[in-house]
Amino acid sequence: MRIAAVASAFPEHHYPQKILVEALQKYFGEKLANPQRLERIYSHMAVEARYLSLPLSAYYEIASWGEANNVFIETAQVLGEQSLCRALAQAGLNASEIATLIVVSVTGIASPSIDARLVNRMGLSPNIKRVPIFGLGCVAGAAGISRAADYVRAYPGQVAALLAVELCSLTIQRDDLSIANLISAALFGDGAAAVLVTGSEREAAGPEILATRSVFYPHTEKVMGWDISEKGFTIVLSPEVPAMVERHWAHDVDEFLSDNGLSRKDIGSWILHTGGPKVLAAMAATLGLPDRALEASWECLRRVGNISSVSVLLVLEEVMQHRRPASGTFSLLGAMGPGFCSELVLLRWS
Repeated sequence: MRIAAVASAFPEHHYPQKILVEALQKYFGEKLANPQRLERIYSHMAVEARYLSLPLSAYYEIASWGEANNVFIETAQVLGEQSLCRALAQAGLNASEIATLIVVSVTGIASPSIDARLVNRMGLSPNIKRVPIFGLGCVAGAAGISRAADYVRAYPGQVAALLAVELCSLTIQRDDLSIANLISAALFGDGAAAVLVTGSEREAAGPEILATRSVFYPHTEKVMGWDISEKGFTIVLSPEVPAMVERHWAHDVDEFLSDNGLSRKDIGSWILHTGGPKVLAAMAATLGLPDRALEASWECLRRVGNISSVSVLLVLEEVMQHRRPASGTFSLLGAMGPGFCSELVLLRWS
């Protein structure tokens, strides 16, 4: 099993953080009693710019969750098609060769689902197996690769496509002035990424998927997620997230590597989800990694912010295109997210 290609796509609207903080101060208006608080939050995000689904002025015109979700459905199709087509071109594959399409998202809903709409839009096979997944959040990029690997393990002559689409800007709650919502507004952006995973009977130039691991932490559902009401998605983001990393991450990684005859020192490249500065710092610290080990993750965070499930795929894209390890190098791809849980993927480059 190999990762044959990974490709991203972003909306056309791109803004530096300084412009975004000014826009949010205006957006929240007089309800934001201390505008400098937002500036302080932004200054700690380590994000330089982000992509948005709409021009800034359009967000003032969204009057309901339904309107925001309609934008999600249309934009998700555009970005989904772009990223899938770019991944197919990289791998030298045709759209008709995709046997299963897994679509992960946590920032909008659709029925028929986005994957069904892409079958029509892209002319995919009418026999394609569709797997829409909602609710995994930040962990879904890594989980999606794992599920794609499960599929091609069973069907080694086939190709599985994973599409992650997150349009976080469409979930912002104007009446929510909680620290969690302000952090969310300062950190999350919009984008998509597609990954093609091929079975062992196909040739591919990307890294080999050696093993995967899912770990669920019981009774931690209040750490991260959404409270969903008639207003849409209200962020649940506990200050406990870095502590969850410190409590579980090293143990999970060490156990996974040990089960595969490896240890941390055998990993030459780390591909970790850009959860935010505190999360990245906690991941590095608990594993005893030097700052340079997570340079790809920090670079993606600076460039586009956190895009939930898309983020770890952007780090994978950065590594494949600009930081490709030498043949034989082991990589660990990993993310954590709502549940609370973690997903780990062991890769070997060739």
